[in-house]
This record gives sequence, structure tokens and C-alpha cells, in this order.
Amino acid sequence: MGEALALRRARTRKAGTSMKTLSPLARLRQCWALVGDTPMVAIRVRVEGREFAIHAKLESENFTGSIKDRMALHMLERAYATGMIDPGDVIVEVSSGNTGISFAALGRALGHPVRIYMPTWMSSERRALIASFGAEIVDVSEAEGGFVGAIALADAFAKEHGDAFRPQQFTNRWNVEAHRMTTGREIVAQLGAHSLVADAFVAGVGTGGTVMGVGATLRDRNERCAIHPLEPANSPTLRTGSKNGRHRIQGISDEFIPPIVDLARLDAIVDVWDGDAILMAQQLARRLGLAVGISSGANFLGALQVALAGRAEAVVVTVFADSNKKYLSTDLLGEEPVRAEYLTPRVELLDFQALPRAGCSHTELCTVCRG
Repeated sequence: MGEALALRRARTRKAGTSMKTLSPLARLRQCWALVGDTPMVAIRVRVEGREFAIHAKLESENFTGSIKDRMALHMLERAYATGMIDPGDVIVEVSSGNTGISFAALGRALGHPVRIYMPTWMSSERRALIASFGAEIVDVSEAEGGFVGAIALADAFAKEHGDAFRPQQFTNRWNVEAHRMTTGREIVAQLGAHSLVADAFVAGVGTGGTVMGVGATLRDRNERCAIHPLEPANSPTLRTGSKNGRHRIQGISDEFIPPIVDLARLDAIVDVWDGDAILMAQQLARRLGLAVGISSGANFLGALQVALAGRAEAVVVTVFADSNKKYLSTDLLGEEPVRAEYLTPRVELLDFQALPRAGCSHTELCTVCRG
């Protein structure tokens, strides 16, 4: 017994030493075990006598609880692999919340200081989560330029400090690549396990990485797959090219069209009222127990709009970007007024079926996959 215990302790000490001596790139590769391979659900609904199934990826299963973990991890992995970041560099990014949370957590795992520029009107939960990882939050008011002003301030800080790494999620093609190589591949595999192929994909545009990356992969599988960007009807930035009105769907429509979004390669823009998105997110939780955020309610309604306009048997896919936990201080928990143009009151949520996980679909750098 004594020898066996000593052997176990020796193995534990060896494993602990091994983890401490991992290089940043090796540690990032290990993080893929905590990111991706998320479940998917097929949600059955009835609208005025017609039944549909909307397929949605549950991205709250990721490391920090959102789809942004995929992009943040992939960007850091690529940056280390190409020498664009060094140990100890400060990570400087602009975020409405989820990206900031992802970089704050991954930065801490790697020993990086993290500085997040954030508009002041984001939810208190998002701000608290970023701060909980020890990251610094720089508030940017509407008078200081909101998102556009935050980007300018972050760029100026990075220019002044030689040890700063700017992921630049709105312009960085690695953002698109992350979703092309992971999210999109998982969707193809999960649908394929049920002999299904996506006919359409709908996703709200924050940076545009999800709609562009997933869309590219789905079109590789089915060249006729329709790829629809979504934005708030209250603030149609994609249609106008700049901020136009206000909305409550945090994480999308950030005042400008991100450079990585190529509208010419996408299909018709889908609009959803923010109040309708709130009502749908509430119903998904109350009727089916699916705890999702406001943008997920919008994505579901956008996918349903596309399904209603097409064939009943069409396979329409979307993403549930995060859970409801980051919105408990917002109107998500309030009594939202119903308006005549809203779709949610016409929707009967029936049930859902879980699709099997896809298995690891990570990048070619991933040691979880490649050993």
C-alpha cells in the first residue's frame, strides 16, 4: 500500500511539473478540450398550423459560456504560432462582452494582462465576469464614440505600448477561420449523423465571423445553402452602413459594418425586433427549459422567418450564442409588451431533440486531435 501511494504521488508531482512547464502554445492547444464540440438541438415549432424544425447549436457549453471562446482561442493560437504575441504581452480588445470574457479567461490561463474597452451600456453581468478574471475594463461612453470610439482608443493604446497584442476581432480573418474550421464543421457532422444537409443558416452579425465562417463551410457541403445575416429591426446597420437607432440585442449590430463581412457573398438580411427577441428568449426558457440570451432569441426568430418563407422540410440552422445568465439585469427578466408585428405570439414551441456531438473538429494545430 505504501509503495502504491508513493507511486501515485510521484506521478501526480510529475504531471503537475509537466503542466507548469507547458509552453503558451501547448497550453492553448490543451484548451481545445474545453472549447467546441457543443451539442445541437432540433426544436419543433408550430406556426399557424405549419410545423418546422429549427436546428440550433448550444454555444453556452463552451469554456466561458459563449461562442466567442472559439474565436478567441483560435486567434491566440494563431498569434503564438506566427510570433505575433509574446508571453507577458497585454491583450487589448474592444468588446460588447462575450469576446472580452473569453480573452480575459484565456489571457489569465496564459499569464497575460488583459485590457478590454467596452461601451458603458453593456450588462452588469458581462462587466462583472470580465473583472472576475482580473482584466481591466476601460469604459467608453456614447459621447466618447461608443464602439467606434472604443476601437480608436484601443488602437491608440496598442500603438503607444510595444508589448500590446490587438486581436482586432472586427477585421481579423482568423475570426472567420475559427468558425469555418470548428463551428461549421461540427454543424455538418451533426446534421450528417441524421442524414441531413443545411439548406439555410441564419446568424446575427456582431463581428460577422460566425455568419461568414459557418456559411463558407455549409456552402462547401451544399453550394445552394442560403446564408442570412441578421440584425435588429430597430437598428438596421447592415442596410444603412452605420448606426441607425437603438436596440437591446447585445452582441450584434455594433454601429458599423465589420470589414470581415462581405454582404455580396451573403443572402437577404433578416430583421428581428429586439422586443420580439426578448419574448422568444423568454419562451425558449419557460416552455422548453432552454436558457438562452437575447441574441439567441433573435437568431431563432430569424431562422423561423426563413423557414416560413421556404419549404416545410428545409433544414434551417442557427446558433444560440450564449445563455441567459449574462442578461439577468436586463429586460430579459421583465414584462415585455407585445406588438402586432411580433412573430413570437404566433409561435407554439413543441419540443426538441438533441443531436449527437460531432467530436473534435479543431484546427490542424490542435494536440487534442493530433496527439
